[in-house]
Formats: sequence, C-alpha cells, structure tokens
Amino acid sequence: MDLNRRHFLGIGASALTAGLAGCSASSSEETATTTSSTTESSQTETATSTPEDTSYSVSMEPVGEVTLDEPPETVAHYFPDYGDMAVALGHGDTVTSMGLPSRFHVNHYDELDGVSFDTDSLTKLVGDSGISKEVFYNLDSDLHMIDPQWLINNKGFKLEPADIEEITNNVGPFFGNTIFRRTDTWHNYRYYSLYEAFRKVAEVHQEVEKYEQIKAFHEEYITDIQTKLPGPDSRPNALLCWQGSNEPESFYPARLSGKGANKKATDDIGLTDALSDTGIQGLSESNRGTIDYETLLQVDPDSILLRGHEDKTREEFRNTVLEFMKNHEVASELSAVKNEKVFRGGPIYAGPLHHFFLVERYATGYFPDTFSGELFDRDELASIITA
Repeated sequence: MDLNRRHFLGIGASALTAGLAGCSASSSEETATTTSSTTESSQTETATSTPEDTSYSVSMEPVGEVTLDEPPETVAHYFPDYGDMAVALGHGDTVTSMGLPSRFHVNHYDELDGVSFDTDSLTKLVGDSGISKEVFYNLDSDLHMIDPQWLINNKGFKLEPADIEEITNNVGPFFGNTIFRRTDTWHNYRYYSLYEAFRKVAEVHQEVEKYEQIKAFHEEYITDIQTKLPGPDSRPNALLCWQGSNEPESFYPARLSGKGANKKATDDIGLTDALSDTGIQGLSESNRGTIDYETLLQVDPDSILLRGHEDKTREEFRNTVLEFMKNHEVASELSAVKNEKVFRGGPIYAGPLHHFFLVERYATGYFPDTFSGELFDRDELASIITA
C-alpha cells in the first residue's frame, strides 16, 4: 500500500488510539469541446464523474471501528492464531511478522495441497529489550492485526499508549483481540471465540464467503466427532502443562478449563481439567512456578498434555519425552505414563486450521477404539482455502 492509499485507512471514534484521516472521495472534471462544421461555432461540455467509494468498515474490541478502502496488502501480526486465519483465507502472503516466529507452527499445511507458509520471511517483533517502535516503522504494514492492549500491558514489551497512538497515526491502525486465553486481568472488554475472531479477519480481507465455507466444513466435522464420542463419564481428565525439555523434571501448569481459543480442541472432544478442585492455578493466573512429579502424583491425572513439543511428530515425542518418563523413578508411577496417555499439548496460539488437526490428534489419541486415521477430508478443505 503506497502513501496515497494509506490516507484511506481510518479508525472510528470508539478507537483506543487517535484516528487516522477518514475516507474521502475525489472528483475530476473533463472538458470536451466539439466543433460544428456548418456554423464554425464551438461549445464546451463539462462532465463530472465521481469514483466509486469502495471503503468498508470492520469493528472489533478493544479498538472499535477501522475503515479501509481495500483489503490490506501487508499486515503485521503478533499472534500465530491470527496468522493461521490469514492462511486459511488465502492471504498468508500478507503476513509480515510474528511476536516469536518459532511459535507459528506450520507443519500442518504440508497435508493441505497448495497451502504453505514460509516462516523465514517473518520479522520477529520481540527483541532482547522488548518490542521497539522502530520495528513497526520498518515493516510499514498497512494494518497491525494485534490487540494493542496486549502490547501495552505486557511490561516486558515496554510499549506505552502513546507509542500505539504514534504508530497508528504514522504507520497504520491496530485491529485485534487477545483470544488465546482468558486469564488476563487487564482484558476487561469483550472476548471473542476462535470463529468470532476468524469472522472479523475474514471481513478485513473481504473473504466472508470463504470463511462461511470453512465454518460449515468445521461444524459438520465437529458434529460428526461429537456424535461418536463416549459418554461424559467415559472421558478422561487431562493435565495441561508446559515444559520444552526432552527430559522433564518439572512443569508449568495451565488450566484446561480456561476457555481461551487454544482450549477449543480439548473442549470439542469433552476433556475435563485434572486441576479442578486441586487449588493449583495455571501459570497465567498467578506467579506460581513449576510443579514436580511428587505434586503430579497427588493429582494423578488420567492424561497429560505437554506443550513445547509441536515440532516433534507423535513418534518422536514418544521416543524422547514419554520414554524418559517411563524410565523415571517417580514419573513412571503416574497413571498417565503407565497407560501411555501423555501427548503433545498443541500450540499456545491455535488457529482454525491448527484446530482441525488438533481435534483429530486428540480424538484418535484418547479414543482409539472409536477414531482412527484421517477424520476430515484434506482435499476438500484445501480446495476451499485455495479457491
């Protein structure tokens, strides 16, 4: 988007930061002179034409309404779940950045013909000293698909409201809502579900029809899964935690009941939170540190979902992490380890395409007597994305 086009980007009055210039329409006059051969007189005819106004507005808290003259060509992202949405809509080529590109897991695209993403092309927003305003100037993106309150309230980023206002005025508006978790005290505005946020991204890229097709595909898929699930009393609980080591000795607990978008896959297959009624809070809920195997034994969860291993295949995870736990003096006493119900916990920021594969992973892993193989049609989904 060139500088002239950027003048057509704006934010509504309810925005968090100062608005950009509103949309405008220009007019031109063309004067035509005709000469009559019989009278040798001339007359001037003035015609006025007004270009069609193609602007449109999309609204999402906390920023409010953002007005664009056409879909953005370059979009700065922090959250991989939103990046996954862009890829699903066929606009992965607009994504210019991630907070931490290493957290944008894209191996699932390999199973969707014609769908791919090169994470090497991304600019990393988070540096050793936080996030610099200059990185946004250097990216010069048409839109920042980032919840500005996330940037302001994470003190390690060292961005202030005045910085957001400056970037909005000089580069482009912010638009986005933190959806991956629901435990931040500063998030006192509306939360969006995964598909509610996905709809907003589709409106930004003017791909609502494609969104509706993916949503319909998703609803049919989840309905089919849920009609085949065992009854609630036959579903296991799960301890969700994070530890990236292949030889884990301690874990950062998370709450499966947190209702953020990254819990949608476990919600969809009916898993319950092993930490319910234990008094153990998740990492994002408190300043609590890690828990060890002795604490895990007290809880003795039916299963463990361990984040930090999304770059491994199931077999690689079993041969490293699970194998270590099976040979560990204390870990080997856990029911989840004995029954080999220790699984990769999924990405922290799971978008709609991640979700298709996560539901399949969990359904086949937890209920192998009911589910096996591929549970959704890769070709059909890919054909929607690439149409």
